[in-house]
Amino acid sequence: MQIAAGLVSLLALVPVGFIVWVAWQTGWEISASLIFRPRVGELLWNTGLLLFFAIPSSMVLAVALAWLTERSDLPGRRYWAWLCVAPLAVPAFVHSYAWVTLIPGFEGPLASILISVLAYFPFVYLPVAATLRRLDPALEDAAASLGFAPRLVFLRVVLPQLRLALCGGALLVGLHLLAEYGLYVFVRYDTFTTAIVDQFQSTFNGPAATMLAGVLVACCLGLLAIEAAVRGNSRYSRVGSGAPRNLVKARLGGSTIPCLSLMALTAALSLGVPLATIGRWLAIGGAAVWRVDAIGLALGQTIVLAVLGGLLTTAMAVPMGWLSNRAPGRLQRVLEGTNYVVGSLPGVVVALALVTITVRVALPLYQTMTTILLAYALMFLPRSLLSLRASIAQAPVELEHAAASLGRSPVRALWATTIRLAAPGAAAGMAMSSLGIMNELPATQMLAPNGTRTLAMGFWALSGELDYAAAAPYALVMVLISLPFTWLLHVQSKRMAGR
Repeated sequence: MQIAAGLVSLLALVPVGFIVWVAWQTGWEISASLIFRPRVGELLWNTGLLLFFAIPSSMVLAVALAWLTERSDLPGRRYWAWLCVAPLAVPAFVHSYAWVTLIPGFEGPLASILISVLAYFPFVYLPVAATLRRLDPALEDAAASLGFAPRLVFLRVVLPQLRLALCGGALLVGLHLLAEYGLYVFVRYDTFTTAIVDQFQSTFNGPAATMLAGVLVACCLGLLAIEAAVRGNSRYSRVGSGAPRNLVKARLGGSTIPCLSLMALTAALSLGVPLATIGRWLAIGGAAVWRVDAIGLALGQTIVLAVLGGLLTTAMAVPMGWLSNRAPGRLQRVLEGTNYVVGSLPGVVVALALVTITVRVALPLYQTMTTILLAYALMFLPRSLLSLRASIAQAPVELEHAAASLGRSPVRALWATTIRLAAPGAAAGMAMSSLGIMNELPATQMLAPNGTRTLAMGFWALSGELDYAAAAPYALVMVLISLPFTWLLHVQSKRMAGR
């Protein structure tokens, strides 16, 4: 496992190595002038603003919704739980497209933060809700018996046990904020990613864009350092299933209406606005916008790439997910960090790194399925890794030791115990990776074989021409094919909690 994790980490370092190589070729003086300039300061401010407000807002919203759906007697909580996951079916740039076309002039920092929270809070909700289902109620009963009020029980007993889930979800949100492109283009908010893509597309200034990518890597390293410090090395697994009884749901009483209002408002903003806007543009365009041949071809290619890419990404995440829990240490933190760093880079940087390597070293792999699937695996590795890491963390290492003591080899012992227990996390990680691949644009455009046209490519081409009606069918189909993956995420999160 250690060797496999090391090989995956070396692959993840390829885009970073590309940045270092370009900086070396450019020279220190020019590189320094490209990094230490006012424009970089503006982008740092914009990106920092996003991280500072969007991540805590997503965490607070996700914890509130998870507690209501898992720990309270909220009416219809099963349906509300599904609606809390469903926003992942709407690509981030479709969220932005919906708001901008609904409210012309809705742009800038406030729009960026609001849409980012609505698009990405499910990444925090999923692990938090799964953890709340799995917690041993005996700990809360003991605190209550000591005279702690319900609020103090939550703050002192429940919340500390959510730390791993919160850190993982917040890290995933942060990585998406750093790498997201389409969402912020629509609302005209400059981030490092939008600036990098603009540099490549408009001025073809490779060194300037690559130096911006280097600063983005530094931002990711800072984010990883914060997450590692907050997460700590506490143990989160237990032997046995805990108390074999259902937790008594908290009674909302007079707070039921406000809590239902929060759920309804969140669903309306995160799902209602995109679906209503898509429906409006479909009605304006009529039957003429349904180009069945083009949409059908894009649908087939999108599904194939998403499924194959999701499988490869999850397989590559298994060794590091195991190492993260079973052999923590400085080397493990470094190896794991490389997997997250590449996830914070824009697809265009990952694509350029692979283009450079394939053209110079392995030309037969240029614009082949192998290259594009590898790019997807590198870009979306954090999604699978964080899900697997949390799932493996809840599988006691004692089970592996017991299997080994019965004469099984280390690999067979791992497969018979930890891998099987972590299967729901693997399925959830694959679903999240496939969702990301469906919506990926820059890397697909640069690396996919000739003739490839995914749904995201079709949507972006038409929306770029301001033909929002013609783009609406592509947006609707993307949402519809993403719904089964979000349902899988919802179901697997319950299986991870043993429910």
